[in-house]
Amino acid sequence: MKSVVNRASLLLVLVHLVGAIVAEAVQVRATSPPPDITNQNSINRDNREDILFAQSTTPPHLSALDQEKVSEAVPLIEQNWEREFEKYFQTNFSNQSTSVQKIARILGNIGTQTGKKPALVYMVPRPEQLEIVLITPDGKAIHKRVPAANRDALLKQVRELTVAMTNPIYRSTNQYLSPAQQLYQWTIAPIEEDLKAQKIETLLLCVGAGLRSAPFAAFHDGKQFLVEKYSFSRIPAFTLTNTVYADLRNSQVLAMGASEFPDQNPLPAVPVELSTIRKNLWQGKFFLNQDFTLANLESQQALQPYKIIHLATHAFFQSGEPSNSYIQFWNTRLTLDKMKQLRWDNPPVELLVLSACKTAIGDAQAELGFAGLAVQANVKSVVASLWNVSDEGTLALMTEFYRDLKTAPIKAEALREAQIAMLKGQVRIEKGQLHTSEGNIPLPPSLLEVENKELSNPYYWATFTVVGSPW
Repeated sequence: MKSVVNRASLLLVLVHLVGAIVAEAVQVRATSPPPDITNQNSINRDNREDILFAQSTTPPHLSALDQEKVSEAVPLIEQNWEREFEKYFQTNFSNQSTSVQKIARILGNIGTQTGKKPALVYMVPRPEQLEIVLITPDGKAIHKRVPAANRDALLKQVRELTVAMTNPIYRSTNQYLSPAQQLYQWTIAPIEEDLKAQKIETLLLCVGAGLRSAPFAAFHDGKQFLVEKYSFSRIPAFTLTNTVYADLRNSQVLAMGASEFPDQNPLPAVPVELSTIRKNLWQGKFFLNQDFTLANLESQQALQPYKIIHLATHAFFQSGEPSNSYIQFWNTRLTLDKMKQLRWDNPPVELLVLSACKTAIGDAQAELGFAGLAVQANVKSVVASLWNVSDEGTLALMTEFYRDLKTAPIKAEALREAQIAMLKGQVRIEKGQLHTSEGNIPLPPSLLEVENKELSNPYYWATFTVVGSPW
């Protein structure tokens, strides 16, 4: 009996002791700070969160725009896009800095010299919206935001417009109007009142990926095409653009090209194109087919520096590295990565004309090659095409362009006047002849079967654009 009582007493003591320990543990847990978790899983999770945060950080130029610090955003946009082109071309283009005030001052000086008042327009596509920044000679930086023009929607409209103009089944229709009008509403309409108030006549379009190969000339306000209202050029960055004005009217042209190729489609109108430019419109020399070699071009430039070089040949701007894009000569290809070696900046070439280009529309790398063509070639301005046009269409545009270049104050205005002449039907094909503002030009035998044709559809003229300086 005694042992039973002792065992019961011992059990009771143990119960009280365990209860006290549990109560103390509960109190410690309630009053102590949370433990320091330092295991590897926690570290990895924290690192992942840091990485995700870093990846989601808004780039400085966009952050400045989000805060409406437009004057701060402009040099950051310039730096960002300059780095894009430097990375693509594997070179260092410029160490110049710029500001809204500096840009405005240069624009004002050029406007006074040329009589054509310019403005700089940045268009920055973002996943959620389009950012537009306008700088005019009065020194103001105007920022507009277009939420409807998110990157996907914007690029979809650019593709639809390009297809509507280049697909032969739409050639005689106005299928292009819907995307052309939508693009105008998103890109130009938001700043149009400011352009009108400042009496702007020339636009420098400094745009981001997806817009660098857009056919801006065909953007439409419902009544007129953009080209009917403004002359313009597309530039990679303002700091990469030659802003020194030079008068070309007493310059000579070196015109070269080929009408037949071993592995490319023939260009039968090239002989007429070259001879018309050289004999009827401009002073200079021209070389055809076997004489159209890179060695001959370099030797001719060494004998007499030409301010205008006209190459009537195939040129392709393609995806991948700059070496994938090239200009076709008679016996070789001049790849984009080799163009700097020609030293066309010493003495300076004011204008390079490529009359039969094709660009991989919508491809970011091809766009960099096309938009950066002037700076990579060391020339001030380039006139080139976004897609291949018919031989007779190219002949028509080039004939008008060189005629207008003799009187227009700037290159972009000469191109604009040539495009307007085509869209208004002043340039057309009738009975085996090309009717132009300069007179009638007989077509070569290979094109005599071309039917009477209006060249007013934007397929024929909207493809041509000025890359680099509009001046």
